[in-house]
Amino acid sequence: MSATRLSISGMSCAGCVTSVEQALQAVPGVEQAAVNFAEHTATVEGDVSADKLVEAVKQAGYDAAEMKGQNAEADKEAAEMAHYRRLLRKTAVAGLLGVPLVIGDMGGLLPALNTKLGQPIWLLLGLLTLGVLIYAGGHFFTGAWKAFRVHNANMDTLIALGTGSAWVYSMVVVLFPETVPTLAQHAYFEAAVVIIALVNLGGALEMRARGKTSEAIRRLIGLQPRTARVVREGKEQDVPIDEVGLGETLRIRPGERIPVDGDMIDGHSSVDESMLTGEPLPVAKQVGDEVVAGTINVSGTFLFQSKRIGADTVLAQIIEMVRRAQSSKPAIGRLVDKVAGVFVPAVLLVAVATFLIWYNLGGPVLLSHAIVATVTVLIIACPCALGLATPISIMVGVGKAAEHGILIRNGEALQQAGKLEAIVLDKTGTVTVGRPTVTHLVPAPDYSEEQLLQLAASLEQGSEHPLAHAIVEAAKQREITLSEIQQFEAITGQGVSARLDGEPGYLGNARLMQRQGIDIGELEGQAQQLAGQAQTPMYLARGQRLVGIVAVADPIKADSSAAIRRLQQLGLKVIMLTGDSEATAQAVAHQVGIDAVIAEVLPQDKNRHIEQLQQQGQIVAMVGDGINDAPALAQADVGFAIGSGTDVAIESADVTLMRGSLHGVADAIAISHATLRNIKQNLFGAFVYNSLGIPVAAGILYPLMGVMLNPMIAGAAMAMSSVTVVSNANRLRWFKSGAQS
Repeated sequence: MSATRLSISGMSCAGCVTSVEQALQAVPGVEQAAVNFAEHTATVEGDVSADKLVEAVKQAGYDAAEMKGQNAEADKEAAEMAHYRRLLRKTAVAGLLGVPLVIGDMGGLLPALNTKLGQPIWLLLGLLTLGVLIYAGGHFFTGAWKAFRVHNANMDTLIALGTGSAWVYSMVVVLFPETVPTLAQHAYFEAAVVIIALVNLGGALEMRARGKTSEAIRRLIGLQPRTARVVREGKEQDVPIDEVGLGETLRIRPGERIPVDGDMIDGHSSVDESMLTGEPLPVAKQVGDEVVAGTINVSGTFLFQSKRIGADTVLAQIIEMVRRAQSSKPAIGRLVDKVAGVFVPAVLLVAVATFLIWYNLGGPVLLSHAIVATVTVLIIACPCALGLATPISIMVGVGKAAEHGILIRNGEALQQAGKLEAIVLDKTGTVTVGRPTVTHLVPAPDYSEEQLLQLAASLEQGSEHPLAHAIVEAAKQREITLSEIQQFEAITGQGVSARLDGEPGYLGNARLMQRQGIDIGELEGQAQQLAGQAQTPMYLARGQRLVGIVAVADPIKADSSAAIRRLQQLGLKVIMLTGDSEATAQAVAHQVGIDAVIAEVLPQDKNRHIEQLQQQGQIVAMVGDGINDAPALAQADVGFAIGSGTDVAIESADVTLMRGSLHGVADAIAISHATLRNIKQNLFGAFVYNSLGIPVAAGILYPLMGVMLNPMIAGAAMAMSSVTVVSNANRLRWFKSGAQS
């Protein structure tokens, strides 16, 4: 299933999001469509052509264009900058007329409407105002008309109705003053043009602030060089990045960014991979090691062979994952979109009710108040802030997470991570380093350490398990020759068996020995002692006789203890879930301060334990390597996969950590808390603004205090509400990791 990105223009509020999404989802072949109001883009998944999607958006009253190629983001940014400058010009033109009108009206410098000199002057001002409305506010009227044609209403509708009705009423007063009661003979040209000026200025400021929220994506895109130095027919030449093919040889010099993914074939160097992992120290590279696009060659020059290019590189996958997450909606965002979808029609009804109440209560004398209150309600109620509240925070939060080497798959995961109550950690490779080593050899009488290790390594040479690898490596270091084996079998959760020199051999835990009826009593005490020291003891038997114990330990990561303390400070219960023995697991848990341990669990049963915790009413996260723990990661409310630095496509996890530290989990949860808090602040501000603003605009304070809200103040408040929401979301950009605390 392919994904198509569209740049959408013409959206003015959250109500537009619903209209565009419905239009896209109605196209045959579309599986899913998500519109990001903050970024003015849409991501569509399904087997459908971009032309059909663009046409559907246009039929809904908006404009769209497909975003593809390396320059898509740059083109979009250039278009937004041009729009930003247009808004500033329109603000200036409207201000040039509006400010003198306000000063003249307040200072009594303009002639009365009912005088011979006044009428032509006011008529001229009306025509000038019409010109300003067409130039500076034409996009509002065009947008309102497009929405009307498809039976929709949006922010443009409110602005157009508000300013348009103010202008029409004012022209009626100027041209036919006798049709309007004397007390209602007032023109509102200054309100119309100042509102247009303020809304345009607010839009420009909002666009400027919104540009900062996409900084993470721009920074990621900027990591990829535009050219690469390839070796063709023995000659080095610089070519555009798009022309690099698979299997090509490329030269990298000191200080250069690596253009595509590949394997080093000549030379050695150290590479700064902080853009991937967040780790500041360069990584040593030699022949056979993998290098990835966007990382920086710190020292030395080398040749490498390309193996992933274009959209297949790790960097391209990261960018795509961040984009999708920024465009996705958590549950709270979908709820807001539903509210916003009916908000504008509700405001139109409130505006009509406001006019009728004022007119019927006060009669013709208060017609002026009825006009002012209606226009003010229309202007102040624009739901821009409401529509921006969630997506703008998601964009910044997901981008900030990416900067810390945390790839969040979707907005739902970001929301769920902020509600977690328990976090389950796999042991091997998560709490521990994941590279076990042999620490003790305890042979039975009549056997030496050399014989014990030779037998154990011979049995394990056919196994892919990390513990087996440690035993075989220990034998290699001692230059021990291994024996041939037959009928090798890996017994899940217990160990291995094979025939060795015609005799059965077994290496594994106590359950395996019990299953084979082998007595382990003489060495059981030593095994328990080793397990209590966070080592994994494995019994070795030949035939029915115990040969000895091989103890393997997986060192605990240096920062695991500090990271687990951070998780507990975030209010989480930390549980370790492992297939290791109870004694070993308890020893590791004691060293790092884990709250509870579930040990001796078979890989296929891990998800069942996650489910049991969920049935107790807990919201549970699982942290694992994303492969062996895939069922448990999928079962958890939020799955955290600790990646290898290059494996970014772990489908079972909601969050991928590019570095192998549990601090990444704590950072992800802290970012989630900060983002959710930010969303709630934005939504609270937006709802309070509309909840208080609409009644005040309708004139609820007039009977109590004799105060009517000026439409121009309403326009300023509406414009600044959006700017406030965007500015508040941008505070997330200053989030810092607590890894050092």
